[in-house]
Amino acid sequence: MVKKKILNLSTRLSEIAIHGIQEKKGNDIVRLDLRQINSSVSDYFVICSADSSTQVKAIADSVEKEIYSALQIDPIFKEGLENADWIILDYFDVVVHIFKTEKRNFYGIEELWGDAESKSFQSA
Repeated sequence: MVKKKILNLSTRLSEIAIHGIQEKKGNDIVRLDLRQINSSVSDYFVICSADSSTQVKAIADSVEKEIYSALQIDPIFKEGLENADWIILDYFDVVVHIFKTEKRNFYGIEELWGDAESKSFQSA
């Protein structure tokens, strides 16, 4: 008997978010697994960069569309749509951070969560 790999919802949600980022050519895509560090914040952070505010917004729209299409889930919280320097899409178990490159470098979110397991993904 062959065992099927069953992904939990937060893992699946993070993968769909990553695909939405890849569709709009997000840069330096990273998924931080916060489950291993007993974080009460979230299971995963998905982080990426973009070259312009227009691209940041396009990536956020793509992520929302992909997740809603696959799972019929809307974010419980959105922040940063006005300036589009750093947009946060909070899906409770998965939080997506979409930065303009210079803002990501300034805030260094990966360093703040340095104990988390990190996995990088390529743009499509």
